[in-house]
Amino acid sequence: MKQTIRTLLSKHGNLPVAIENVADGADLYDAGLSSFASVQVMLALEEEFDVEFPEHLLNRKSFSSVEAIEAALTEILEDQAA
Repeated sequence: MKQTIRTLLSKHGNLPVAIENVADGADLYDAGLSSFASVQVMLALEEEFDVEFPEHLLNRKSFSSVEAIEAALTEILEDQAA
C-alpha cells in the first residue's frame, strides 16, 4: 500500500522533492505538499483504492505523511469490509 501511496504522491503531489527522499513519517506539507495537491492526491487515492474518504478524514492530519495516509486508507477499507 505504501508504494502505491508514494506513486500517487509522486504523480499528483507536485512535491519539490522526490518522494523517495521523504520518510514515511515525514510531514508532507513541510516537504511542499499544498492543500490543492492534497485534494488531487485524495481523488487519485479514491480512484485507485475504490473508496471514498469520509468527512471525518477530510483534514490536514489525514494527509500529513505517508503513514497517515496509509492509516486513513486502512480505516476506510476496514469499515468497508465490516
